[in-house]
Amino acid sequence: MEMFFLQGENRKDCELKIAEKYKRPFQILSEKEIRIGGFLGFFSKPGIEVGFYFSPPQQKNSYYTGTPVSWPVSDVSSQGRHYTVEQYSRNAPADLEEEKRKLIAAAGKSYDQVTAGRESTQKILESLKEIKEKIDSSGGRREEHPAFVRVAELLKLNDFSQSYINGMLERLRKELPLETLDDEDAVQDHLLEWIGESIVIYKEDPRPRKPRVMVLVGPTGVGKTTTVSKLAAIYGIGTEGIPAVNVRMITIDAFRIGAQYQLERTGNIMQIPVSCVDNKQSLRKEIAIYSEEIDLFLVDTIGKSPKDSSKLGEMKEILEGCGKQAEYHLVVSAGTKTSDIEEIMRQFEPFNYRSVVITKMDETDRIGNIVSALAEKKKPVSYITDGQDVPVDISKASVVRFLINLDSFRIDREKIENRFPPGEAEQFKWR
Repeated sequence: MEMFFLQGENRKDCELKIAEKYKRPFQILSEKEIRIGGFLGFFSKPGIEVGFYFSPPQQKNSYYTGTPVSWPVSDVSSQGRHYTVEQYSRNAPADLEEEKRKLIAAAGKSYDQVTAGRESTQKILESLKEIKEKIDSSGGRREEHPAFVRVAELLKLNDFSQSYINGMLERLRKELPLETLDDEDAVQDHLLEWIGESIVIYKEDPRPRKPRVMVLVGPTGVGKTTTVSKLAAIYGIGTEGIPAVNVRMITIDAFRIGAQYQLERTGNIMQIPVSCVDNKQSLRKEIAIYSEEIDLFLVDTIGKSPKDSSKLGEMKEILEGCGKQAEYHLVVSAGTKTSDIEEIMRQFEPFNYRSVVITKMDETDRIGNIVSALAEKKKPVSYITDGQDVPVDISKASVVRFLINLDSFRIDREKIENRFPPGEAEQFKWR
């Protein structure tokens, strides 16, 4: 008896697929829950995998349940009739009896001899159970391995979301053989690599059009103004390998005096000009006036609650003065819990932000929340800040920076740096 396997959303879906594809009587012997689709093990959806075989051509009875479907008589009999699923379903007991007869015949005994004894009947049931266990052995037994428990606990310790954890466990089940699961260090090496693969680093245009307009948006208190100051210092003063360019800082936060004062104070120290505007027309005019002499405009915005959709709409209207070529970057604090990060990212989606800037990395020991949210929303990360000092407490994001911040992992920095080299596009060199 040759076994076949097929995946679908549910049992009925699998039955319909088999009927439509093969148009032959069949029996389903097993089914198990699986995850279908996704990318790199993420964002998959639940489904099932069924194990089935085709009934011999001479059999008119076939076990099948589900939506009525018919198939040609030539595949079932030569009497010129069609059998529906419902008709096959009514004859299911006969098929089970036939399967028992086959097992008994293989043992060299007659069916009547076996049915007469309770002990022989029990052997048949045990044989059927053994067949089912062999079919399920590739999936069910692996889930019981201690490695799955260790990985789940390790990821939970680092505040990874449950959906992210489920995706990693699914990759373990699918990709690692049992002998690798027994090696705890090897499992961690694979896990670190997969976490690194889920982090996307933002790549800046090596030849941005002039003038370049970078706009930082985000909720209140995440450090947008300080980040604007740091970026102004990096690009305005220059670093090793990065020549200085003409920078101008603009704030539209006219209601918060502290934000304007902070930018003006920083600008005076670095000799970088600062402007304050409060409407779309003034912002458009400011950029137009200085567009010939300025290479980079850095725009600081008003801190808004992501739940205040009307205020976000007003700010978006003001920022239209930046023009269609403006680059929006969402600023999020590293200490924000996963569900809140996902909500912030969703609410600021109308700004069509290109990347996420992670601030206050020094204020948390867990980074799974950030990695989970970025992977869920498929957004790249551009900068990381870890203090108040301008400009030293900022760096281009890198995969290695996230991985070395994981708690309770066995980190081989040389190995992960070889796997995820930073490269010139992923770091600054002013330190």
